[in-house]
Amino acid sequence: MIKGLAITPPVIGRISIGRLVCKNDKWLPEKDDSFTLTTQIKNKGEWLLHPLHQKLSEAAPNQKIRAIPVRMLFNDTDLNLRAEYSAFDRQTGRPLCVGDGEKARRVSAAGGTEEQPCAGPQFCPYAREHGCKLYGRLNVQVDGQGDELGSFIFRTTGYNSVRTLAARLQYFQALSGGNTRYLPLLLKLRAKTTTLSYQTPVYYVDLTLRDGAELATTISQAKDAAGSDLEAGLGMIELEHTARQLLQNGQFEDSEEEIPLVMEEFYPEESPTETTQPIQQPLTTNTRTQTRSTKLTEKLGTRTQ
Repeated sequence: MIKGLAITPPVIGRISIGRLVCKNDKWLPEKDDSFTLTTQIKNKGEWLLHPLHQKLSEAAPNQKIRAIPVRMLFNDTDLNLRAEYSAFDRQTGRPLCVGDGEKARRVSAAGGTEEQPCAGPQFCPYAREHGCKLYGRLNVQVDGQGDELGSFIFRTTGYNSVRTLAARLQYFQALSGGNTRYLPLLLKLRAKTTTLSYQTPVYYVDLTLRDGAELATTISQAKDAAGSDLEAGLGMIELEHTARQLLQNGQFEDSEEEIPLVMEEFYPEESPTETTQPIQQPLTTNTRTQTRSTKLTEKLGTRTQ
């Protein structure tokens, strides 16, 4: 296998709660109050909606998707959710530094990578200079997707989303005896107000049991399903071992093709003024809107916002 290339879980679609809008000839992130499921194909600058988006929106109140039935691809939390502090070169789009709160891989002057201590964006001068942010990637399988090894990816730089998802996944892994993959879950959109949002609701993503499901019953059924897969010869332990090796095969996870889109959406040159939105207030569409597109998780519970 070629070295230096991180092999990530296969992606068949994207999940987002925000989008990019063109304002004054600049693409800036704008928050949304519902989920959007898209394919990986663009047409005239816009991401094409995934067929599951229409199916879910038709069944949702006001056609706003605020809950998605999902399952995890793996049992291991660190494989399902990878969270890191990341800084990118705004000229080339290449990763400059990626850290987990203790250690970081940083591009050296000679062009290679070197290990540096990582104190996080709040306390690291290099991080402040290069716009380092918390950056999380969650892979989930949406009910009805068909592909048993494919996944939808949800990317976020939101601290509330990463911390909540990390906590939920760790709890589910512990309670189920390491059978998270077999739990039927809901990816939910929630709102909260903070001092940083000037008491205006901000949206973040949570992960819960399906509506009406009881924890004990769900975990019992998950253990039965795990036992059935084991009897059928499905090697989940071997799958996760392979997935870890593939992720560690490269220095940085995102490819050169993906990084420009990630930077546009999550690392804009200028911070937008509209980052929050009232829960019941619909988005205005006066102007034509175009859509563009670890190890840290164990430490997030000790961080403050």
